[in-house]
Amino acid sequence: MAMETRTRVGIIGAGPAGLMLSHLLARAGIDSVVLERQSRHHVEHRIRAGILEHDVAELLRATGLGARMDTIGFRHDGTNLLFDGALHRIDFARLTGRHVMLYSQHEVVRDLIGARVAAGLPIVFEAECAAIEGIGTARPAIVYRHDGAEHRLDCDIVAACDGFHGAGRAALPAAAAREYDRVYPFGWLGILAEAPPSKDELIYANHPNGFALLSMRSATVSRLYIQCGMEERLEDWPDQRIWDELARRLDHPGFSLNTGPVIQKGITAMRSYVVEPMQAGRLFLAGDAAHIVPPTGAKGLNAAIADAALLAGAIVRWARGEAGALAGYGAAALDRVWKVERFSWWMTSMMHRFDTHTGFDRRMQHAELEYYTQSEAGQTALAENYVGLPFAAPEGVP
Repeated sequence: MAMETRTRVGIIGAGPAGLMLSHLLARAGIDSVVLERQSRHHVEHRIRAGILEHDVAELLRATGLGARMDTIGFRHDGTNLLFDGALHRIDFARLTGRHVMLYSQHEVVRDLIGARVAAGLPIVFEAECAAIEGIGTARPAIVYRHDGAEHRLDCDIVAACDGFHGAGRAALPAAAAREYDRVYPFGWLGILAEAPPSKDELIYANHPNGFALLSMRSATVSRLYIQCGMEERLEDWPDQRIWDELARRLDHPGFSLNTGPVIQKGITAMRSYVVEPMQAGRLFLAGDAAHIVPPTGAKGLNAAIADAALLAGAIVRWARGEAGALAGYGAAALDRVWKVERFSWWMTSMMHRFDTHTGFDRRMQHAELEYYTQSEAGQTALAENYVGLPFAAPEGVP
């Protein structure tokens, strides 16, 4: 016999989308249970994106989660594009009056988990979702295994925030789901190194050898990437070869690359993906369960948080008697998602080398780089998208 419990909102996944949704609902007085397949240690130590859009950072502050971010994070008022050996700064503050925060995803996750645990609210780690039942009814349920036993969580709403390979996306009715997919013919070889950042803001480099990115995680730890073929292996890239290639691709007047021990190394695939719709009956998808962006524009974490804010707002309005509030979530989320997908696709297309490019394609890429660094209108368009398309904190959430 399955052990049964009940809650208003069953949330699958303790990533940024699921945790932010649970946090916002709790502040509005709506109970939820979060189920996570991995251990707490695992989710708190997954190294992911590090850039928070302006409104995401503001949401953290407004809901009591901004203290650590403002203490150990870095405010960035601009970013840099590098091509032809010349650095071009995009001034966010001047162009938009907004900024971004460099604060790693795993730190956001730690803050959200810490707040939920401190409030005594339920979060079940190492809970494997086996099935999502009854999404076409007013009483859906999540069946999961935990500590060797089967459990059933009855709820009014199921929020699937469990990633691309999770049960949520698989539970969408096949006849209704439509997928849009673009797999890029290269990846990012990323390293985490015990080396002070070589620049106080990010550098996105377009180089004849391929893309490179200079980022950071702290005053003593750098995060760096280079474009590589998906057929390449980590064994093909000893540390010295990585440092040599980074120095080559990031080189420009007055620049010196700081090096140090490599403490993490991995290859990330590049993909753009969206599934429509983002809801079916009482099942609602958020974050990577519904969409994936290539990391070039630093949008994955931010898109997940925006989904959570939109879904929280819809649930709060529905719980307070607005019968049609839930129906509009998917369309509202997708309207924003496709704009985020466009920016990430565009940044990826503009900054990377493609083996299929002809001479004409390369000249077009170069002309685009020149336009977006020399034109005030071009710089503003880039800055507006990078600092983030606006979204409001959900109404009724203190």
